[in-house]
Amino acid sequence: MSDQQTKRVVITGMGVVSSIGTGADSFWSSIRAGKCGIGDAKTYDTEDLQIKIAGEVQGFDPKEEGLSKQFLMADRYSQFAGIAAREAVEQSGIEMPLAPEDGIRCAAIIGSGVGGINTLENSYHALFELKKRATHPLTLIKTISSSAPAHISIEYGITGPCFGVVSACSTATHSIGLVYNMIKQGVIDFGLGGAAEASLAWGTTRAWQGMRVLSPVGLYPFSKHRNGTVLAEGAGILMLEEYERAKARGANILAEIKGFGMTADAADMVNPSIDGTSGAMEMALKDADLSPVDIDYINAHGTATMVNDINETRSIKRVFGNAAKDTPVSSTKSMHGHALGAGGGIEAVACIKAMEDNYLPPTIGFDEPGDECDLDYIPNKGREASVNHVMSNSFAFGGLNAVLVFGPAPA
Repeated sequence: MSDQQTKRVVITGMGVVSSIGTGADSFWSSIRAGKCGIGDAKTYDTEDLQIKIAGEVQGFDPKEEGLSKQFLMADRYSQFAGIAAREAVEQSGIEMPLAPEDGIRCAAIIGSGVGGINTLENSYHALFELKKRATHPLTLIKTISSSAPAHISIEYGITGPCFGVVSACSTATHSIGLVYNMIKQGVIDFGLGGAAEASLAWGTTRAWQGMRVLSPVGLYPFSKHRNGTVLAEGAGILMLEEYERAKARGANILAEIKGFGMTADAADMVNPSIDGTSGAMEMALKDADLSPVDIDYINAHGTATMVNDINETRSIKRVFGNAAKDTPVSSTKSMHGHALGAGGGIEAVACIKAMEDNYLPPTIGFDEPGDECDLDYIPNKGREASVNHVMSNSFAFGGLNAVLVFGPAPA
């Protein structure tokens, strides 16, 4: 192996926007309290919808958040990204905007499953229902899925790799993994990775309810009474950094990314494959040079759909073998909802805080195990535990799988 391939990658900052809190500390306090951010949707009309609940970011006002002018003119998803990125940057202690020699060595890989779909929906409403002759002049810029990383690059002087990843519900995990690999290979020295999503709208909900995968009552992963997932919004972004660089500047290192794996099922757009999901988990463990018994907690994809929860449970049992029954698993989506492309970023923050606090987040709303769901899902109430290594799973429609393994900050 070359020196470039052996570079270690650590996390020096993280930011989150979610239905249960904006800011990592607020978010984590809600997790520890078992708070549920799912409720009646208020930001769009649900009168003629079958599904009337969502995990909304409550009371969001971009002006009150102190965002710069360029973000105030952006789509809601870009605004979420701007807030999460700002928190990650501030926690990292890296002076921004960057000098040219540092900017070229930094990346902004910020994805989104659907980008500025709210802007698009509002524009179609103006054109086709209100019969207006034109849309807002910034409609195109607000809509594209690369607008969030572009805004962030402008804000902080990031002139290295900058683009958006689109892989449905695996987007954030893929984005973080790409930054991790670029640092390992010496392409960059540090960078922001994650995703943002703000797809809660009338048309989006109609599309999702047409697939019959949404629950009208709540998100109950792995439970017998689960009956679908619940759409949510938010953002989760990490600041990743090459270890020696972080150590040299005296950074407060939060955790280390130990491994990353990604696969495609190449089988079906909706029904997941145990080969693809388990393969990504195995890759991440191999990259981390860890065995299943080293993993103290799995943050499951856990969407509460009938098929996904069974497939993920089977995958964990295949990869972990006898260790599966002793490995705690939970889905924090039961609290913050399914934020689609942003989910893996939000859940990465939960994983890092779990290690920091030695606390395992619960799966709330759990009554009794569903068929074939026979693992330790940390039902309803979190627990204190020694947490050194955690795995975070993201398994998307289209069979697009991404898995991260986190470890403690290097001694």
